[in-house]
Amino acid sequence: MSFLPVVVFVLIFLCFVFLLRLYVVIKTGSKYKPGSKGSVVVLAVAGSGGHTTELLRLMDSLSPSYKPRHYVIADTDKISEEKICTFESSKELRASEPQFTICRVPRSREVHQSWSSSVISTLHALLYSVPLVYKLRPDLVLCNGPGTCVPLCAAGLLLGILGMKKVLIVYVESICRVDSLSVTGRILYPVSDYFFVQWATLRDKYPKAIY
Repeated sequence: MSFLPVVVFVLIFLCFVFLLRLYVVIKTGSKYKPGSKGSVVVLAVAGSGGHTTELLRLMDSLSPSYKPRHYVIADTDKISEEKICTFESSKELRASEPQFTICRVPRSREVHQSWSSSVISTLHALLYSVPLVYKLRPDLVLCNGPGTCVPLCAAGLLLGILGMKKVLIVYVESICRVDSLSVTGRILYPVSDYFFVQWATLRDKYPKAIY
């Protein structure tokens, strides 16, 4: 008796269960309210240049209950760490117990990198992102466009699919995107729990978006 039909059936069944769990995790995200029993653990994904500047403005608007704050940057990013440390140093003056860490993962995609090699580098980054997210167990992932956030958001979704923890995916599109979403935005739009845009033209094109 050939086991091939059995193997194919099992694979199809597992894919069905995986997609069903993914659907449930995405659809129930807006009902999940982290912080009801204490602080909210934040994983904030920083990118080079303007991405980090915009992200720190978002972080500055969060209440002190959002802690600890775990920043993740690409391993080739030489600037963001300094910006984050400067920002957190200013917060130390306002808080008695500063809580933040900076973690590094491989960059998913370099500027002008080909799409074919980007798939490989993103999978490589995912191998580092899954154990990191599992270790930190954030309540939400906050990101605003750098490619590094794709594998981290995927790792957060995986925790929910496996029933370990619901991780909210909060995506804020860059103010530079006026008429169209970034590549990262197009990838994360279907799976984000909250997807923010800063221009009404994008809100009209993407009904799920919050303006």
